[in-house]
Amino acid sequence: MNRIISDISDYIFVADAPEKADAIFLPGGTYPEPPEYAAALYRSGYAKWLIPSGGVSVKYDRWPGVRSKKEIYNGNYSSDCAFFTDVLMKNGVPAGAIIEEDQAGHTRDNAFLSRKAVDERGIEIKKALIVCKAFHARRCLMLYQMAFPRVEIRVCPVPCDNITKENWYLTEQGIDRVLGELARCGNQFVDDVKFYLSENAAN
Repeated sequence: MNRIISDISDYIFVADAPEKADAIFLPGGTYPEPPEYAAALYRSGYAKWLIPSGGVSVKYDRWPGVRSKKEIYNGNYSSDCAFFTDVLMKNGVPAGAIIEEDQAGHTRDNAFLSRKAVDERGIEIKKALIVCKAFHARRCLMLYQMAFPRVEIRVCPVPCDNITKENWYLTEQGIDRVLGELARCGNQFVDDVKFYLSENAAN
């Protein structure tokens, strides 16, 4: 692997070992593997709250449907949040542990509307995990850290779309996904950096 590919891989594919936290953030999606993993972490005592976020993607005018394990998750879902909540509950998470956010249309919304949902409930979060697609890890960390600047955040990614740190540069789909994430990280950081810096100035 040449250095450029290695540097991009290290930047995009953030991965931390799970640690006990107050909450698990779940930016929306159509694969059940991330909420399945989040449910397993919950059952193992890693967090008290799970916060699935997502409405309908800004790319579509309806929810696009489940991408894998359709024989298990076959509900009439209207949003990422509804789908993730069903996956969580089918994997042993009680409804009382789930804080739903069903309006987000993209990753920035996932982060900042999750912040709004947490604040409205008066829940204090000092440490959190993000469970997301592996190639989505850096952007999720960046945006959730902006929305929760005083929270210690660790990212516990799940491979989806058969795109991993080791193979992304071998397929056109992987290259498009990862380089797209790289571009979005730059664009979205510029959009929100003033908010992030103003929040941290208060510390």
